[in-house]
Amino acid sequence: MKKHGLSFSLKRAVGISGLKTKVASKTGIPTTRGGMERKIGGAILSAFGLKKSKK
Repeated sequence: MKKHGLSFSLKRAVGISGLKTKVASKTGIPTTRGGMERKIGGAILSAFGLKKSKK
């Protein structure tokens, strides 16, 4: 059975989600695991010259 209506997140209520978003925006370092993996992978590929640069 699906839930409909309101959902509650303690992290959003306390402000942790917003803080993480602000930190990630200011520093350019993602706070999610997938984001960090993409950033590290891109850096490694760039170091070996295998990644195409953005125009």
